[in-house]
Amino acid sequence: MRVLAAMSGGVDSAVAAARAVEAGHDVVGVHLALSRMPGTLRTGSRGCCTIEDSRDAWRACDVLGIPYYVWDFSERFKEDVVQDFIDEYAAGRTPNPCMRCNERIKFAALLEKAIALGFDAVCTGHYAKVIEDAQGNRELHRAADWAKDQSYVLGVLTHEQLKHSMFPLADTPSKAEVRAEAERRGLSVANKPDSHDICFIPDGDTAGWLAEKIDMATGDIVDESGAKVGEHAGANAFTVGQRRGLKLGTPAADGKPRFVLEIRPKENKVVVGPEALLAIDEIKGIKVSWAGLPIAEVATGAEFDCHAQVRAHGDPVPARARMEAGADGAGGLVVRLETPLRGVAPGQTVVLYQGTRVLGQATIDAARSLQRAEL
Repeated sequence: MRVLAAMSGGVDSAVAAARAVEAGHDVVGVHLALSRMPGTLRTGSRGCCTIEDSRDAWRACDVLGIPYYVWDFSERFKEDVVQDFIDEYAAGRTPNPCMRCNERIKFAALLEKAIALGFDAVCTGHYAKVIEDAQGNRELHRAADWAKDQSYVLGVLTHEQLKHSMFPLADTPSKAEVRAEAERRGLSVANKPDSHDICFIPDGDTAGWLAEKIDMATGDIVDESGAKVGEHAGANAFTVGQRRGLKLGTPAADGKPRFVLEIRPKENKVVVGPEALLAIDEIKGIKVSWAGLPIAEVATGAEFDCHAQVRAHGDPVPARARMEAGADGAGGLVVRLETPLRGVAPGQTVVLYQGTRVLGQATIDAARSLQRAEL
């Protein structure tokens, strides 16, 4: 096949490309320029997609003997990922920019351009697996190494996108093996640290970064009964589940710490309460998509057993889910958790699994604790 290898500049994408070459595919490497700040350099393992990463990607392609290109996706990244991140926080939600990047950049804009140029598939260094069923339909599954599994952030991939997706690291038992393979192949990124944090906020100070982008206004911090217990400098800077930095003037009656339970941007209020009220039993999701063909229950609205995961490295919990029709004709997802989860916030993503298979995902629109009375 003609394969476009997305080269991030890290060890995973380099080894994935090497395996695609070794499998006999006609491979071309491409690095996505997502920022127009050429002076921005990675600090240790913070951030990604920098000038340094571009150079590392070029060196890997040179060793592999494949063509290398840089594609400028900075404007689309700014609009579809960075601006989306700002807009979601401004609305009091907690977005996942990595999900948006996979959805709108790596497996939408990139794949769209690759197919237009005659490529059959896009190859990435994600730890996930694509399996074909008896009818030849593709399904997304967890990787062999659950500790490195990235199927959660790929839950946004559609049936059509999975047809053109290649994940050569799917069956690799550990990251240590990938690094050892990179060393054997003479790839300079063999011991390069993994990137973490949000790539466009490499110093990790999300609140400080947002303060420059969103108009902040002082407002009240209230407890679960609605009584004022403090003030904040901007509700958008808080996240559900947050404990530190609340600076409450009124201590809790039981003397225990309080946590952010809810953010109300329209009222400019932050609601706090005891840790027990962070436990969420029911999730309602919007913008639902299915990874591969949806299971039969989706069309009928019947309940089905699954496991739900709300964070990239969170534990999946048993759940019952169903689709329900919306007033506007768009379906919504209802997930009843059999094991409550803490700190679930609107804007996050819930990904559903059956065994190792990714069924699909939805953006969380509402999260409810059945123990908590409506405020």
